[in-house]
Amino acid sequence: MNTPQGRLFLVPTPLDFGCAAQAPITDVLPEATLATAASIRHWVCENAKTTRAFLKRVGETHPLIAALPEQNITELPRHVHKKGDHQSGFDGKPLLAAALQGHDVGLISEAGMPAVADPGSSVVRAAHDLGLRVVPLVGPVSLLLALAASGLNGQNFAFVGYLPQDAAERAARLKQLESLAHKTGQTQLWIETPYRNAAMLSGLLQSLQANTRLAIASGLTLPSASIQSHTVAQWKKGLKGPDGHTPAVYAIGP
Repeated sequence: MNTPQGRLFLVPTPLDFGCAAQAPITDVLPEATLATAASIRHWVCENAKTTRAFLKRVGETHPLIAALPEQNITELPRHVHKKGDHQSGFDGKPLLAAALQGHDVGLISEAGMPAVADPGSSVVRAAHDLGLRVVPLVGPVSLLLALAASGLNGQNFAFVGYLPQDAAERAARLKQLESLAHKTGQTQLWIETPYRNAAMLSGLLQSLQANTRLAIASGLTLPSASIQSHTVAQWKKGLKGPDGHTPAVYAIGP
């Protein structure tokens, strides 16, 4: 008798990773997502420590199928984080052995939806190649929340990851993205490490045209959330951007 295969669940997490305050988990994740997360004991993750912290929060509202020390948690290799799932040539099939043995597996990142602006797509691809059912659960996706709240084009947009850290290279990339946005109407979105927020805003105001619209969303889903969308000319009048501790999503467009 063949053992039924398990499923790969894409488990979203709150967006408050690294923030000083946390939102109640029931405010940002629906009942069905929390219940499913509580029923999984095999995990593939970005970081084991933050996965345990998430499961501890889940366990405060829904009894976990296994105590934290009994959870089977496997981290994605470090090079997948640095080079990306599709540039590193990583084969995620070995991480899904439990699913082939009939156990459900959860894929999780530190914040938001795994495999979207976060590692994990190689594991999703491997699941499809193995014939496993892939089930995305409902939860917050920072890119879409920021886009919806920006007032920019939500019918044609692109997420471009991180911009170069070098100031000159970043300026050149910004001008390239701005030209594309004005030529096609396509919104350009990216993210940045919180401690570089100040340098990013400074670079934006130096590089972009006055009439380009710049939207910055930070602290999404938190009571302290800030969402601002103004022309660069308006930003230059002294508007404040995100602090150096809060994750932010940036978007530009005409």
